[in-house]
Amino acid sequence: MATALWVKTIRKHHIDLQTTVPCGRDDPREALREACHELDLPEPLWLDKNGREWETFGMTRFLQDAFFETVPFERLEIEYIDPDAPKKKSQDPRNAF
Repeated sequence: MATALWVKTIRKHHIDLQTTVPCGRDDPREALREACHELDLPEPLWLDKNGREWETFGMTRFLQDAFFETVPFERLEIEYIDPDAPKKKSQDPRNAF
C-alpha cells in the first residue's frame, strides 16, 4: 500500500465524509485539492499554521473560517498515512501489558 492523505469532515463530533488519495509527505496541497474535488467541497485556505502542523505532526485541521464559503461541517482534517512507518508504542504505563 502506498502513502496517502486521509481527508475527513467532522460534524457533531463524528466523521461525516472521508476519502484517501495518494500523497507524498513533502506537499499535501495537490492531494488535498484532489480530495476536495472528489468530495465536492471547497478547498480551504492553507495558512502558515497548517504548514507548521503538517511538518511537525503529519496532520492539520481547517475550521470553518478557512473556507471562503459556508460549509456544512465543523472542521476538515487531513492526515498523512504511511503504512510502512514503524509503529509507535504508547508511553502510557497503563498500556504496559
